[in-house]
Amino acid sequence: MAQVWLKASSADLSLSFLHEQVQPQQMSNSSSISHFLLLALADTRQLQLLHFCLLLGISLAALLGNGLIISAVACGQHLHTPMFFFLLNLALTDLGSICTTVPKAMHNSLWDTSTISYTGCAAQVFFFIFFVSAELSLLTIMSYDRYVSICKPLRYGTLLGSRACAHMAAAAWASAFLYSLLHTTNTFCLPLCHGNALGQFYCEVPQILKLSCSNSYLRELGLIAISASFALGCFMFIVFSYVQIFRAVLRISSEQGRHKAFSTCLPHLAVVSLFVGTIIFSYLKPPSISSPSLDLAVSVLYSVVPPALNPLIYSLRNQELKAAVWRLMTGCFQEH
Repeated sequence: MAQVWLKASSADLSLSFLHEQVQPQQMSNSSSISHFLLLALADTRQLQLLHFCLLLGISLAALLGNGLIISAVACGQHLHTPMFFFLLNLALTDLGSICTTVPKAMHNSLWDTSTISYTGCAAQVFFFIFFVSAELSLLTIMSYDRYVSICKPLRYGTLLGSRACAHMAAAAWASAFLYSLLHTTNTFCLPLCHGNALGQFYCEVPQILKLSCSNSYLRELGLIAISASFALGCFMFIVFSYVQIFRAVLRISSEQGRHKAFSTCLPHLAVVSLFVGTIIFSYLKPPSISSPSLDLAVSVLYSVVPPALNPLIYSLRNQELKAAVWRLMTGCFQEH
């Protein structure tokens, strides 16, 4: 009996030791995800095809509008000014952001799928954060450009020379790259064990954090809080700039001068309100009003709609840009 009890005890100890060795391996396997499941834009096949057509139309409008702005500014010598230089950079961010999220959503709607690979999701997170943060920085710089142009016109050439504009644009792109790299690396280093379904039609950091099973996600939440504070700071800087701008514009005696000043400021203010406002609402809205349909609608507002609307907003009141785009289009038609 003693020998049997010793054998049973040794067997229990062996099983216990084996369980302790296998458990970490099981945890690591549970956190290794090869793909994610994205949120479907519609449940029925007819609505999926309708969403595909809508996304295709928005994408073509964004490509055409931003492409015309880039070509007009690059080819028009009289548009080689700081305002249009930053507008060209803004058009590049719009093209990049819509080309990051929409093609995959269109593919999923057309082929009735919802999957995206792990590496594809990481790339989507990196490039989307990169272009969105660069756009926020450029919008802030553009508000400074309008402030100097209207409030300090005599110092415009000194404060916003070609070298200063190039340095500011380079700083916006470089900081966006480093910020995106930090966010992406920090997010995809987290162990994920709560499935692979994301409640969004593209890969978004807050949705990925919901899948984390480690307290390390608090570090990423802290980074998101710092990001929200930075975005709010940029928004407050833009608001302060435009308060000073409107005060200066109202002191202009000439009605034509006021109209010209407003024609260059109002499009930028409209773009800022649409872009920054929806982002702040998306991340700071109270949980009580949060729902999948509302989150989806808000994300479409700041990730899909602005790249298509921005060229239209900027070209409606800017006569110089409209004339340059018209000359570009008529020149292309005459050549053909």
